Amino acid sequence: MTPSLTNSLVSRVVCEFRKSPKLALEFYNWVGESKSFSNTLESSCAIVHVMTDSRRFDDALSIMGNLMRANNMSPLEVLQGLVDSYELCESTPAVFDALVRACTQIGATEGAYEVIKKLRVNGCWVSIHAWNNFLSHLVQLNDIGRFWEVYKEMVSCGYVENVNTFNLVIYALCKECKLVEAVSAYYRLLKSGIWPNVVSFNMMIDGACRMGDLELSLKLVRKMGVMSRVSVFPNSVTYNCIINWLCKIGKVTFAEEVRKDMIKAGIECNIRTYATLIDGYARSGSLEEALRLCDEMVERGLMPNTVIYNSIIHWLYTEGDVEGASSLLLDMIDKRMSPDQFTYSILTKGLCRNGYVKQALEFYNNVLEKRLIEDAFSYNILINHLCRKGNLTGAKQLLCSMFVLGLIPDLVTYGTLIDGYCKEGNIESAVQEASVDVAKCLLDALQKMKLRDVITYNTLINGYCISGKFTEAFALFSEMRNVGILVNKASYNILINFLCKSGCYQEARELMKIMILRGMAPDAITYTTLITNFSKNCSPEEVIDLHDYMVLKGVIPDRQTYKAIVKPLL
Repeated sequence: MTPSLTNSLVSRVVCEFRKSPKLALEFYNWVGESKSFSNTLESSCAIVHVMTDSRRFDDALSIMGNLMRANNMSPLEVLQGLVDSYELCESTPAVFDALVRACTQIGATEGAYEVIKKLRVNGCWVSIHAWNNFLSHLVQLNDIGRFWEVYKEMVSCGYVENVNTFNLVIYALCKECKLVEAVSAYYRLLKSGIWPNVVSFNMMIDGACRMGDLELSLKLVRKMGVMSRVSVFPNSVTYNCIINWLCKIGKVTFAEEVRKDMIKAGIECNIRTYATLIDGYARSGSLEEALRLCDEMVERGLMPNTVIYNSIIHWLYTEGDVEGASSLLLDMIDKRMSPDQFTYSILTKGLCRNGYVKQALEFYNNVLEKRLIEDAFSYNILINHLCRKGNLTGAKQLLCSMFVLGLIPDLVTYGTLIDGYCKEGNIESAVQEASVDVAKCLLDALQKMKLRDVITYNTLINGYCISGKFTEAFALFSEMRNVGILVNKASYNILINFLCKSGCYQEARELMKIMILRGMAPDAITYTTLITNFSKNCSPEEVIDLHDYMVLKGVIPDRQTYKAIVKPLL
């Protein structure tokens, strides 16, 4: 039948087997493997309808993602294909929700929004679940300003929010360090007749921890039952969140007390609990305590995983105990625990940090020969170490050897090299010819490979600032927005710092205001940069006025800066 196969025929066969989705998918894949036939949008949309109807969402998402990535189809083209085959396949509106989700999965933010808008214009509305998925995507991108725009639009369209919507609102407010508003949103949820879940509380607790308000986070844990009318209680995620934060700020002893409360509440410690505490002890230099917890884990029937081994090996190297790290690696292998790319990276970095660069290169070559890893992760560490030592020639040789071995350099590889050249002030100078702009060439390479991110741009902007190339720095900043790279706090902080150093204090303040207008709350670095420079070059009244303005806009003042500069002026 192969010579007479058409996509229309394949679509009909797929639809006939809608009650046997596994068989339908096997048939779709089988005909797709034929050399004389390839599935098109028509047959692909048919199988997507069948997969969605049978709730095999992962398969449906995979096929739609492949259409948009491998076949370079736009989300609206896929949408039209789904609409055209909708009646033939006796589909349901859930397929449109799935398309929105497929768009967010592959990072097609605008595509997802266009699908929602197009359906609304055509009188077909996606469900609240699709809106929630899109809102969640925006929060993950940290595009909080856009989140609120879309949220208001959704509410104005008459959608009834569910608990997941409220959880996203709480999460967005916590990201903006607006805890009071987050708690208000929680009570609005109750008034709407929607019962909260443990996620609602965990987000507020995590937000309190991030803001350093440990008292509030513990109070929320204690009052969870009362606040939820005895319907929600803490779980392991709740306690792990607090334990993680305490370990990060060096209060491991307090974290142990929280773990005891966790056990008293009848919640068992899991691998994440132990991994966090072990890393906390190791980070604070108490490696003996970290190893004691490893033994306790084993006694409780939990085996230390690769993450735990990696953590201890990392801190052993940090303390210069190369022998201890090697011994633990052997123990890991004896227990048939497979080292991962992070293990090899930690070993490479540990050897470099302790002066064993030659051994690190030999070790890595040995790993490559055995084909134990197939990406650029550990190579990036070696390139980074050579760049930091000013050995850009060696770094370039490593880059060349990556190509020889068939390893594809990634964003970090190029970003590290850009950083190295920028720190050397070598933006316009050449590696081989004096006219080559090295950093810009690397950025062009990233553009061709579609590998650009905010870190790469920030590094290059910083390099231009260091070299006094003001126009180029601001041109790159504008370019980020034009090409769809989300500007982050670091982008603004680099330029604010540069303006202050150039004596443009009022311009720096204006840039901070633009930052706020675009939905991005300044952080402690912005605060310290502006307050420190204003205190040296402006009147006390201007310093206090600046402090008050930032606090009113939700900025958490840096404690040391406030005590040293602002408090004496008040």
